[in-house]
Amino acid sequence: MSTTVIILAAGKGTRMRSNLPKVLQPLAGQPLLGHVIETAKKLQATNIITIYGHGGDLVRQTFPEEKIEWVEQTEQLGTGHAVKVTLPVLPKDGMSLILSGDVPCVQQSTLQRLIDASNPTGIGLVTLTLDDSTGYGRIVRKNNKIQAIVEHKDATEIERQIREINTGIYCVSNAKLHEWLPKLSNNNAQGEYYLTDIVAMALADGMEIASIQPEFAFEVEGVNDRVQLAALEREFQNHQAKTLMQQGVHLIDPARFDLRGHLTIGKDVRIDINVIIEGECELGDNVEIGAGCIIKNTKISANTKVQPYSVFDNAFVGESVQIGPFARLRPGAKLANEVHIGNFVEVKNSSIGFASKANHFAYLGDAQIGSGSNIGAGTITCNYDGANKHKTVIGDDVFIGTNNSLVAPVKIGNGATTGAGSTITRDVADNALAVERSQQFTKENYQRPQKVKK
Repeated sequence: MSTTVIILAAGKGTRMRSNLPKVLQPLAGQPLLGHVIETAKKLQATNIITIYGHGGDLVRQTFPEEKIEWVEQTEQLGTGHAVKVTLPVLPKDGMSLILSGDVPCVQQSTLQRLIDASNPTGIGLVTLTLDDSTGYGRIVRKNNKIQAIVEHKDATEIERQIREINTGIYCVSNAKLHEWLPKLSNNNAQGEYYLTDIVAMALADGMEIASIQPEFAFEVEGVNDRVQLAALEREFQNHQAKTLMQQGVHLIDPARFDLRGHLTIGKDVRIDINVIIEGECELGDNVEIGAGCIIKNTKISANTKVQPYSVFDNAFVGESVQIGPFARLRPGAKLANEVHIGNFVEVKNSSIGFASKANHFAYLGDAQIGSGSNIGAGTITCNYDGANKHKTVIGDDVFIGTNNSLVAPVKIGNGATTGAGSTITRDVADNALAVERSQQFTKENYQRPQKVKK
């Protein structure tokens, strides 16, 4: 049976005290709504309908490449009203999953179980049993079958003792949504159209309400303010850390690790404290990441050791490489096997060949460096002339002396050597020595200027 996903994302989020709509607040480096959309796509939904309201243009602009049917809710009249505005575009066959844009962590497996449970009955929901259910809609059962959902403000004292609550996640027959939603009433304490009222309509039609509970409680936690957002961030990160450790990753302290994207890992990976992984990253076998590193959209191959406080952004690192501490690989950096990139070395849009080394205090931008070459401390490739970028080509087995400025475009041939303190502006032939220095001048018994007393 085809599945539609309906995402409620029209709320303002007043308690966030932010100009950014609530569903765009970040969790693990991605908007709350982005997490929900990603999960919906994993379910291979036939279509995704997202209801927007406050900050609508910004919400839509944040997901320009997603195949989403956007529906505007101009008035905030409750969850029932929000789903009702989708009726003009909602298919009349199949089932709909109804999700909230501010409940970002629900897992694909949980939603699939809900779909499987709801298909035979035509309606189902996710519930959760809490020690303290204050403020939530209660699940009223008789003979273990759901009889009603009662909002906290409308509940009796006896009903408020119920610990099983409604999470607001539903799976409902589209045909029944077309039948029930136009009949909703706002005759309640809030004066809103409650989506929960469709449960009573289903029971009146003689339908049984299916229900499941999530594997983890944090899956169904919503976000209303920054305190809740921070708490959910930690729960989500702890869950990701636990999953990685179960896959064999050695996290020195899982409480001080952030994964803000997706990480593919090999065996015996070791990650020290305060490491942040962003985007799509891959760490090969026996990779070690030192404390405080930030790694974004980067592949680091097997047996590579990264010293603390190094930063990677859209880079590729070969096998058995040594990097850092305090190294920076910018977009387009490609390091071959057995390369050494040392402290305070920056590499941008450059390829470094097999076993070449730049051990300290260098900038290598728009460069192509062969194998077995050594880049001296303080060396920079002068790649920018104020208007355009130019390339520096360094061959195999080249020795670049300390404190060199290589003014691009320039080519240093295989086996060439440049003297310390040189500014190289012309090509250097294979196996040649290039030295560019002014003549040293010495004045004996030189007297420094003295400070004038006032």
